Amino acid sequence: MAQPARKLATYDDILRLPADARAEVIAGVLYEHARPRPRHQRVQAAFGRYVGGPFDQDDEPGGWWILVDTDVRFGPHDTVRPDVVGWRRERMPDLPESRPIEIVPDWICEIRSASTASHDVLRKRPLYAQHGVGWFWAADPEARMVECFANRDGLWVTQGAAGDGEMARLPPFEAAEIDITRLFGRV
Repeated sequence: MAQPARKLATYDDILRLPADARAEVIAGVLYEHARPRPRHQRVQAAFGRYVGGPFDQDDEPGGWWILVDTDVRFGPHDTVRPDVVGWRRERMPDLPESRPIEIVPDWICEIRSASTASHDVLRKRPLYAQHGVGWFWAADPEARMVECFANRDGLWVTQGAAGDGEMARLPPFEAAEIDITRLFGRV
């Protein structure tokens, strides 16, 4: 006897969870994650400050919206919550009032943690490439480094990397030099 068809999860399934739940839907499957630990949150905040700071200014033409922990929907069965995400203001002139945001981001940064590393690499990164996210950064707090990738026809191509103690200009934010040590905190 055939199995009944599985109901594909949507953003509504996320909304039915407790308010403090951290969840995503990828390919119609609901994934729940533990809340980020303080160190992870601190790195997220640093990316918001040191990457977002030079680019996410209200009075800067051609700037960016840089957000932390924001729901982004790529389709009815694909809603994720990147650690840090950005849109060029020329593509998204106004910051949406509601979530999830349904405009494909220009840049996403995922911060590696033991509990989500395989999920980020095996599920989320291919989803980002498939939907045309232009840039992907992988930040590793343990190794204290950032890798930068460009989307070339749905494939991630390495564009650079920088580690602790380095000043870096990584695309798409090469206009400003970033102190990699500040992203991960002083040792």
